[in-house]
Amino acid sequence: MTGAEGDEGSSAEERARTITDLARLAGVSPGTVSRALAGKSLVNAKTRDRIQQLARSHGFQLNRLASNLRRQRTGVIGVAIPLGHDRGQQISDSFFMTLLGYLADALTEHGYDLMLRRVLPDQDEDWLHRYIGSGMVDGLLVIGQSDQFERIETVAGSYLPMVVWGNHQEGQRHCVVGTDNRLGGKFAAERLVEAGARNLAFLGDIEPIEFAARFAGACEVAGQAGVPICVLSAHLSRERALAEVTHHVNTLDPAIDGIFAATDTLAVTCLNALSARRTAVPGQVRIIGFDDLPFAAQTMPPLTTVRQDIEAGARAMVDLLFRRIAGESTESLVLPPHLILRGTA
Repeated sequence: MTGAEGDEGSSAEERARTITDLARLAGVSPGTVSRALAGKSLVNAKTRDRIQQLARSHGFQLNRLASNLRRQRTGVIGVAIPLGHDRGQQISDSFFMTLLGYLADALTEHGYDLMLRRVLPDQDEDWLHRYIGSGMVDGLLVIGQSDQFERIETVAGSYLPMVVWGNHQEGQRHCVVGTDNRLGGKFAAERLVEAGARNLAFLGDIEPIEFAARFAGACEVAGQAGVPICVLSAHLSRERALAEVTHHVNTLDPAIDGIFAATDTLAVTCLNALSARRTAVPGQVRIIGFDDLPFAAQTMPPLTTVRQDIEAGARAMVDLLFRRIAGESTESLVLPPHLILRGTA
């Protein structure tokens, strides 16, 4: 019994628990161990392989957090979703989930983790300063400008490692990646008019910057074509959107025969409400969405929409962010929209 206890104590003493322990067992310096575990070519291949094998046999891993702290890096990128314009909207929204998936993939490829926050600016006016001043992230990705454009602009003057998904305005300071929303709005209205619509409606909230640009593009085309366009206001939170869109459909002016929805989600909600009233689409009313989310091709009939390349945008956001973390001041990137013709228009 005593001998067995003595053997366990000896085994425990021999197990490497720190870089210094591993260095002693390997007969090298702690610095050599650190470089070998990090895969540095400064350590010759034979020694590096021997140290790594020894580390594996002891269940030893280089403490990533300590390494990051020594390099003044956290290994974490913050992702903030400000919902100043519609605080009822959830992160589970299809657009957010699609973009977040691509962002997470790109960040993982860089060896970084993601810290996500859903922000309600009316409850925390200092949310942006609080995030970047926490010391918990190396950079920040903001999804949507919401009604926070000026706040983001103010921070951009002193905080370089930040990239925003949103709408670009000439002369702005913050780096943004997003689609040409005004052009996308023009594409949607042009298609509705080409398909025979003579009385248009924009379904959505025109206060957010991106939606306002989409509406402006549609208005430009409607004006040139000499057709009227009205606004059917609708929020993006599920419960409110369903109630508002259903109300609009139930009280819809019979003259309206073309609807441009600010998002695919609103377009599908409208399509379902019209179907419930046995209103033929596109026979009586034509519908076009915006985003081209994965479900857009699966509706009945399949949804005509304006596609923004969310995957390319996410990868561009991450690429620009890491360039800015390295100290580079980058330009914004505006992606071209594409009209995807399907069955609703």
